[in-house]
Amino acid sequence: MEITYASSSLPDVVTLSSASKTPATSRPVKVIPFQHAYDAGDITPTSKTPFTKWRTKVKRMKTVDWVDFLLPCSRWIRTYNWRENLQPDVIAGVTVGVMLVPQSMSYAKLAGLKPIYGLYTGLVPLFVYSVFGSSRQLAVGPVALVSLLVSNVLGNVDSSTELYTELAILLSLMVGILECTMGLLRLGWLIRFISHSVISGFTTASAFVIALSQAKYFLGYDVDRSSQIIPLVKSIISGADQFQWPPFVTGSSILAIILIMKHLGKSRKNLRFLRAGGPLTAVVLGTAFVKIFHPSSISLVGDIPQGLPPFSIPKDFSHVKSLIPTAFLITGVAILESVGIAKALAAKNGYELDSNQELFGLGVANICGSFFSSYPSTGSFSRSAVNHESGAKTGLSGIIMGIIMACALLFMTPLFEYIPQCALAAIVISAVIGLVDYDEAIFLWRVDKKDFFLWAVTGITTLFLGIEIGVLVGVGFSLAFVIHESANPHIAVLGRLPGTTVYRNIQQYPEAYTYNGIVIVRIDAPIYFANTSYIKDRLREYEIVVDQSTKRGPEVERIYFVILEMAPVTYVDSSAVQTLKELYLEYNSRDIQIAIANPNKEVLLTLAKSGFIEQVGKEWCFVRVHDAVQVCLQHVPNPNNSPKMPESSRDKSSRFLERLGTKRKDDLSISELESGERGSVISKESDPQLEPLLSSKSH
Repeated sequence: MEITYASSSLPDVVTLSSASKTPATSRPVKVIPFQHAYDAGDITPTSKTPFTKWRTKVKRMKTVDWVDFLLPCSRWIRTYNWRENLQPDVIAGVTVGVMLVPQSMSYAKLAGLKPIYGLYTGLVPLFVYSVFGSSRQLAVGPVALVSLLVSNVLGNVDSSTELYTELAILLSLMVGILECTMGLLRLGWLIRFISHSVISGFTTASAFVIALSQAKYFLGYDVDRSSQIIPLVKSIISGADQFQWPPFVTGSSILAIILIMKHLGKSRKNLRFLRAGGPLTAVVLGTAFVKIFHPSSISLVGDIPQGLPPFSIPKDFSHVKSLIPTAFLITGVAILESVGIAKALAAKNGYELDSNQELFGLGVANICGSFFSSYPSTGSFSRSAVNHESGAKTGLSGIIMGIIMACALLFMTPLFEYIPQCALAAIVISAVIGLVDYDEAIFLWRVDKKDFFLWAVTGITTLFLGIEIGVLVGVGFSLAFVIHESANPHIAVLGRLPGTTVYRNIQQYPEAYTYNGIVIVRIDAPIYFANTSYIKDRLREYEIVVDQSTKRGPEVERIYFVILEMAPVTYVDSSAVQTLKELYLEYNSRDIQIAIANPNKEVLLTLAKSGFIEQVGKEWCFVRVHDAVQVCLQHVPNPNNSPKMPESSRDKSSRFLERLGTKRKDDLSISELESGERGSVISKESDPQLEPLLSSKSH
C-alpha cells in the first residue's frame, strides 16, 4: 500500500517498496513536488492584458474579417441561398411589416408624438440595422416600453409643441451615441449587474402604467399624463362623469378580437398568421366602423403627412443634460431585452452573435434614425417572435419590413386619417399584456425568495414612485445583494468521505468525518479587501467552535492544524495577503500551524511574491487536501504516547511549532526517505484511525 503527499521543497522521489528496507509497521511515502515557482525573482508574468489580446486579434484579422466586423450583413449576403431563403424572408418581412404599420402609430401616440413619427421610427432604423446589426431575426422599431420612457422624461413639456418632438428626436441621437460607445468599448457587461428579476418587475409595473395611460381613448375623456399609478387612477375616477359608451364599446371589441386572434395564432400552427394580423384587423375594423356610422364621440388619428421623412439634424442640445438619465435607461433596456432576445434567436437558428456588436448596430440605427425624425427604437419582443415564427432566415426580412413601411408612407397615409384612436390604444394594450410576467413572479417565489423580493420591490416602487425611482431602487438592491454575497462568501468545513480520499462539506455530507486536532476549511470565493474580515472571523469561529461530525485520530483537546483548501480561490489581493499574514501570526502565538492545499498558479505566485509562502513554510503547501491531512496527522501530539505538559508551561508550548517545523523538514530529507526510516513514513499500526489512500501500485 502506498500513500502520497505533496511538498514544494523536493523533486520527485520514488521510495523503495522493498520489504527488506522498510519496517513491517511502515508504509512507503511518495513525495509529489508542487509544480510552481516560489521565488518572486523567478516569476515571469504569463497573463495577457485585454489590450494585448485585442492587438493580437487585430493583427490576425484578414480583409474578409474586417468586412464582416464593420458590415455584419456581409456574413449572410455572402452565403445567401436564394432558393431556400428568399421565400421565407419575403413572407416574414411582409407579415411583420403589416403588423408594424399600425403598431408604430400606436406607440408614437403612447410616446406623446404624432402617429407619423412612429412610421418614421419604423423606417430608417430598419434599413440601417439590417446592414449593421448582427441578428438575422430581430425586428427593430418603436416599442411600448421605450415609448413610455420617452413620454415620461418629456412629461413637463407640452406634447403639442415642436420642442417636444425635437427633444424626442434628440433623445434618439443620444441613445445611439451611448449604445455605439458601449459597443465599441465592449462595455455591455456592465448591465449584467442588473438582475433579470429587476427587469421583470420593472416591465410588469410599466405594463400597468401603459395600459392605464391608454384608458383615455377608451373612456372618451382626457386623463392626466403620469408614470405613477395613483395620479392615473385619481384622474380616471375624477372624470368618470364624462364617460362615453361608443369609444369604450368599440375599443373593447377591437381589443377582444386582437387577443382572440393572438391566442389562436399561438395555440394552432395552421392559424399562425392570425397573430400578426391582429393589429391590421383592428385598424381595418375600426376604420370601417367609423366610415359606416360616423360616431362623433370617437376621436380619429387625423391628417398624416404623405411621403418619406426629410433629412434634418437634431436641435436643442441645451436639453442634453436633462435627457442623460433616460438615455442610459433606454440603453439598459436595449441591452437586456433586445440583445437578450437576439441571442436567443441566434441560438435557435444556429449562428453566433456578439452582444457588443449587436449593441453597436442598434446604436447606428438610432443615430441614423435621428437624422430622419425618428425617436428611440430598439428590438421588439412580439415582432421578433413573429418574424422568427414566420420563417425569417436573414436580415433581408428586415429590409422587406422597411419597404412595406416606405410604401405605407408614400401611398397609404390618406387612409390612416380615419383610424379611431381607441383602435390604436387597443393595439398598445394587447402588446403590453405580454409584459405582465406573473409566471416569473410565481417561479421566483418558489425558487429564490431574494429574487422575488427584488421583483416585488422594483414593481411596487415603479408603480407608486415612478419609472426612474423604480429602476434606481431595483438596481440599488441588485448591487447591494452582489456586494453582500461578495463580502460574505461561502466557507465550508470539510470532512473525508468514508473509504475515499475525497473531502467534502460536512453540512452537505453528514457521513463525512473530520480528524481531531485538524480543521479543514474551503473558501469558495476570491479573497480581497471586502471579505477579508468576514473570512478571518469565520476561521476564528471554526477554531473555537468544534463541529459535531464524527471524529477520528488522536484524542486531543484543541486544534493544532488549520488546512486551507484554496482551489476555489481564483484571486487574492494585497489586503488578503496582509490578513493571511496576521492570521498566521495569531495562529503561531497559539501553536497552530497553517497548511495550504491546491492554490492555483496566480494565487500561489501572489502569495510567494508577498513572502507569505516563506512565512508559512514551503513544506506546508500541498497538492491535495488529503496529502496535507496525512502529514498533519503524523504531527498531532498523541496524549497516550506523549507526556503531558503543565498548563503553565508556556515556553515549552510556544516551542511546539519550532519542533514541528524542524521535524517536518527532517521528514522530507531525501536520505531518510531512501532509507525508509520511521520519520518518512506513516504507520497504519501506529494510528488505527488513519485510513490509507486508495489502493495503488508502485510504478
